[in-house]
Amino acid sequence: MSANIAALLYLVSGALFILALRGLSNPRSARQGNLFGMIGMGIAIVTTLAVAAPSDWLSWLLIIGGLGIGGGIGAYMARTVKMTDMPQLVAAFHSLVGLAAVFVAAAALYAPAAFNIAHVDPATGHVGPIHMQALIEMSLGVAIGAFTFTGSVIAFAKLNGNMSGKPIILPARHAIHIIIGVALIGLVWALTATGDPLYFWLITILALVLGGLMIIPIGGADMPVVVSMLNSYSGWAAAGIGFTLGNTALIITGALVGSSGAILSYIMCKAMNRSFISVILGGFGGDSGTAAAAGEDERPVKQGAAEDAAFLMKNAGKVIIVPGYGMAVAQAQHALREMADLLKQEGVTVKYAIHPVAGRMPGHMNVLLAEANVPYDEVFELEDINSEFAQSDVAFVIGANDVTNPSAKTDKTSPIYGMPVLNVEDAGTVLFIKRGMAAGYAGVQNELFYRDNTMMLFGDAKKMTEEIVKALGH
Repeated sequence: MSANIAALLYLVSGALFILALRGLSNPRSARQGNLFGMIGMGIAIVTTLAVAAPSDWLSWLLIIGGLGIGGGIGAYMARTVKMTDMPQLVAAFHSLVGLAAVFVAAAALYAPAAFNIAHVDPATGHVGPIHMQALIEMSLGVAIGAFTFTGSVIAFAKLNGNMSGKPIILPARHAIHIIIGVALIGLVWALTATGDPLYFWLITILALVLGGLMIIPIGGADMPVVVSMLNSYSGWAAAGIGFTLGNTALIITGALVGSSGAILSYIMCKAMNRSFISVILGGFGGDSGTAAAAGEDERPVKQGAAEDAAFLMKNAGKVIIVPGYGMAVAQAQHALREMADLLKQEGVTVKYAIHPVAGRMPGHMNVLLAEANVPYDEVFELEDINSEFAQSDVAFVIGANDVTNPSAKTDKTSPIYGMPVLNVEDAGTVLFIKRGMAAGYAGVQNELFYRDNTMMLFGDAKKMTEEIVKALGH
């Protein structure tokens, strides 16, 4: 394949990736966006194979085998993964992108002639030193890729329950981070100056360590931002390696993923009233919040049953449903939609309120509600619906703890102070489904539980919602 045709196909692939991102910006066009992305990736893969066109059968066997194994595993995981496990799946995929960047950079280091990043004497075949520009691109790509790999592994472990979701605060962690960061800069300079593979592997090791150390102190409440941030890092790693390879499609794709992930991280940090730097330097759920929660456990709460909730909502004019991670864990979205359908048959106005960081990844609640065929026009973001709680008769909170905590607006000692939350306490009655009185993922007890207009519905979110559905049918 000629270079001009390849460049044109890569351009078409990049355009399809842009259309994919545009489609994914809205639930109605998300399916079409995914289709554009799949077609674009298919074109990029076929073009790359046509450009490389290995002449020996063993290389083709390895390529086809790799595509078959990777595609098969991906298809199996896509078909079998539970919606509740989607955040950790995304984190796992990010780790693979980072690891791929490390492997490609290593391959370029040891076979520069194959990547056209070093001068080759046509007479003798002698391979000269790697170009300085390529060394810079390679060192940045491997550093970001290694950081993304271990950071994503830690994020996966936290999301999957293999590690505690609470911040794990290491002594003198900021000083350690600075020392490693300065060392990485020095090693990048040394690699570009000498081309010595030793510096390459030192960069890799230090970046792997830094990725783990940076994510371990981040608490569960910040995890949606972390997932988005790691997504951005994986994009920049891919873009850096794309420059090393001279692959236009990889550069475009990496830049799109990196920039969109960075923008999303900024939007989510703004929604939490936190800076990106504050998220990186530490998470919610410090000692003060945990101690406060322990002291409030003995305060009395008003407890109700499914029949009470059904009666209140059946006689309401407007009900606003607030889904959270508790709904995801219990897989209660289908029962929730059935409950909403019954309420609408009774003439009740039903809306859904989504906080930007509800769940464990960006858009987690939107995906679950879409899976249950909840109409898109009934789902509203925080800034669009927050003012409506004061005019609603019932706020039905199903597992959304930290994002409904009114202490974020009033308690300056709270670790979540300043984070915009849903104003559910302004509703006439708040129905709150929760398994028990344990603090939320941020390690902070919810003041909402103790309000006079709050009724706690203790139990599994799916079972409780199904009981409410039965009571509404009577």
